[in-house]
Amino acid sequence: MSQNQIKEKVLNIIRDHKIGVLSSVENNKPHSRYMTFFNDDLTLYTPTSGKTEKIDEIEKNPNVHILIGYDNEGLGDSYLEISGTSKINDSQELKDKLWNESFERWFEGPKDPNYLILQIKPESIRLMNNNGEPPQELSL
Repeated sequence: MSQNQIKEKVLNIIRDHKIGVLSSVENNKPHSRYMTFFNDDLTLYTPTSGKTEKIDEIEKNPNVHILIGYDNEGLGDSYLEISGTSKINDSQELKDKLWNESFERWFEGPKDPNYLILQIKPESIRLMNNNGEPPQELSL
């Protein structure tokens, strides 16, 4: 599979699957939670509260790992393993762009000071379980 084909498959999985698992590091151990993801090409964004543990974890160690894409239709479902670095992005323009009414459950609105965006820059992306093929790495 060519790098262009891998990238196309990767972007399709990211666009089609908004829920994934974000793992950060806490006391040298992984700490995982489900998150909602958005993307701009290969850069991922996920909303979070400034009051959560993950903010402290990422400030101490920006390395994160994401699993996204499993369809729960069988053991051969394609998914992605993404390793990268995360930073807090509190740009009001980005917060407005990503705002969704479903966030009202946690935030008072897009101007809520606790509403933050984690921005994840991938360092490696592996396409897993793609039609029985071995893992395919996207060159970044």
